[in-house]
Amino acid sequence: MSGQSLAGRALGAERRSGLGEREDPQPLNAAPGAFLAQPSLEKEAATFQEYAAIALLVLASWLWLPQAWLLASGVQTIAQGRGLASLWPLAAGVALFGGLRAWCEAKGGQLASLQARDRLSAMRAAAVQALAASSPLDRERAASGQAASAMAEQAEAMVPWLSRYRSAQWRVRLVPWLLLAAVAWQSWVAALILLLAAPLIPLFMAIVGWRARAASEEQMVELGGMNAFLLDRLRGLSTLRALDAVDATARRLRSNAESLRVRSMRVLRIAFLSSAVLELFSALGVAMVAVYVGFHLLGPMDFGSWGHKLDLGQALFVLLLAPAFFEPLRELSAVWHDKAAGQAAEAALAQLGSGAQTLQGAGREEAGNGSSSPETATRGCALRLERLRIHAPGSSRIQTLPALELKPGEHLALCGPSGSGKSVLLAQIAGLLPTAESGRIFVDGKLLTGASAGSLRARMAWMGQRPHVFGGSMGMNLSLGRDRVSATQMVQAAERAGLGHIMLGRPGASLGEGGSGLSGGEVVRLALARLALSSEAGLLLVDEPTAHLDGATAAQVIQALLELARGRTLIVATHDEELAALMHRRLDLSEPMDIHPSACGLEERPA
Repeated sequence: MSGQSLAGRALGAERRSGLGEREDPQPLNAAPGAFLAQPSLEKEAATFQEYAAIALLVLASWLWLPQAWLLASGVQTIAQGRGLASLWPLAAGVALFGGLRAWCEAKGGQLASLQARDRLSAMRAAAVQALAASSPLDRERAASGQAASAMAEQAEAMVPWLSRYRSAQWRVRLVPWLLLAAVAWQSWVAALILLLAAPLIPLFMAIVGWRARAASEEQMVELGGMNAFLLDRLRGLSTLRALDAVDATARRLRSNAESLRVRSMRVLRIAFLSSAVLELFSALGVAMVAVYVGFHLLGPMDFGSWGHKLDLGQALFVLLLAPAFFEPLRELSAVWHDKAAGQAAEAALAQLGSGAQTLQGAGREEAGNGSSSPETATRGCALRLERLRIHAPGSSRIQTLPALELKPGEHLALCGPSGSGKSVLLAQIAGLLPTAESGRIFVDGKLLTGASAGSLRARMAWMGQRPHVFGGSMGMNLSLGRDRVSATQMVQAAERAGLGHIMLGRPGASLGEGGSGLSGGEVVRLALARLALSSEAGLLLVDEPTAHLDGATAAQVIQALLELARGRTLIVATHDEELAALMHRRLDLSEPMDIHPSACGLEERPA
């Protein structure tokens, strides 16, 4: 059971009673919470590409200054009746600066968008790493639908924030002051009007923006919860139909959708309110400048222009700069809502790795992905357990397992009522759940640690209570992406598990996600065939292989399991007394720890 093989995904995709439902991506080079330790994107240092985008976008705003001067000069030229000959140089200048502005805007936006996409990809990879480095049996791990929603649709909300917010900040810092100086050069009264109107916009924008962020976070949480609920119910649709619970589920889904609609409308109301406030103050500022300029040209207000009266060109220049003065503030206000949504999405991504249990060996180069040697492939593993503490989820009872040693090829049955810790013990042996500091696990004399977990897992094979079936062919479900598995090996494994009739009769048939098209017994046989393909595994860990099966099917599964386990070490958790009786040894977790030979005896089934 290699830690980096696709087979691990089948383990993580299973639904385990009492252990929760999780999907296990491939372990990458990260540890749980590593993504959480990263600084907020707003505080990260900008890259050269981002600085180049900011410079181009700021330059595009600055270029409006000479373009507006040329436009105003052209109108003044026409008013003075100089003729078309004097307009051509001015028109050429307007076209030149207009083209430069358009190029700077396009190029700067492109660079900013590419930078945002790169950072979003890095964040998604970090979130996947945080999930992959956590145990697939961790009950605190994010549900599949919630994780998919956070990394797909919710994460997209960060793109406008990442691509526009920093450039909007720099525009606000640099552009208005230059335009204000140009306006003040012509009229200090107009400049004073702009200066007094400007602070009102960010003030009200911040007040509204704080509520916008809270509303966006509530919307993201509701969206992720609804996606998780929907995916879970779709997976269990056959069960819902059997229990006649489809209508109740539909009503709950409708209620969730209505709650999401209400929260989404709340976000939109806040966005429209802030936009209305912004437009109001910017319109008042421009209108006041226009009123002053109009009355100044008409004569009643002949002050505020440094001792001389503004001509038509100068007045038009001031009017052209007034809306441009508020433009960076308007852009920042629009991006402020993108920031609120983006930070909510960032928080949703960060929560994916919050409080996760570390998977032993995650983030390390793991051995065992290649073919094993013939000696290793046919030999069972020696196993020794020392002072393991078993704590079943939801139970207050903690048991300490005394020293237990299994020789290569021995078979052990773990018995006890549900919740006694059988599945937990199997997961601890596989390194999927942590052990207490005093507990130690030795496989073939090698201590199971973070450094050795990968190579030791390569000598194990796992079969969970509810093996997951991926949507695809039977061959794909058997190979699980392992290129070294040939078609002949898959047919042989299927025949050993009792699935030969399906492999030969429907070789290209597509199976539905979750096992549609297969009976419960056939799904268990599929899992047995996967065990048969793990030729390098000397330790088989099997959890409740005969649960929910009829007597005849259970007997066939037991026979196939014993055949596959011949020469290998086998630990099986079971309530089936017939299966437990066929094991060499038995460990009852419902009683004081006692390990004893079963009735069959070692001499009846030599290891």
